[in-house]
Amino acid sequence: MGFFHHESDEAQAYDQVVNAPHKAELSHELIAAAASYEAAKAYEKHCAENGKPDNHAKAKELLAAFSGAFVDRMVETKGLDFVDKEKAKHQAKKQAEEGLQSNSEWAY
Repeated sequence: MGFFHHESDEAQAYDQVVNAPHKAELSHELIAAAASYEAAKAYEKHCAENGKPDNHAKAKELLAAFSGAFVDRMVETKGLDFVDKEKAKHQAKKQAEEGLQSNSEWAY
């Protein structure tokens, strides 16, 4: 995996969030880390199946979509509120974009 290795903080957050019980008390920071990890996995899969995006902006759009979908799914299954959802989406997008920028041909 290109962005986050399986022992990264994001990977550990992913395991903690996915395995949390329904109505769990999860911080938006923890969910964001998990979402950025999931987005990186989904992005790598997308690139393997479809090739890399044409530009950095498109790559960022894909990461935002992948991380947002994960956050939405966790909010629905874990019973989080709207504020935590929006904070988590914003932070997950930022973390995923930072991972992309530091580990791709679009780094500058």
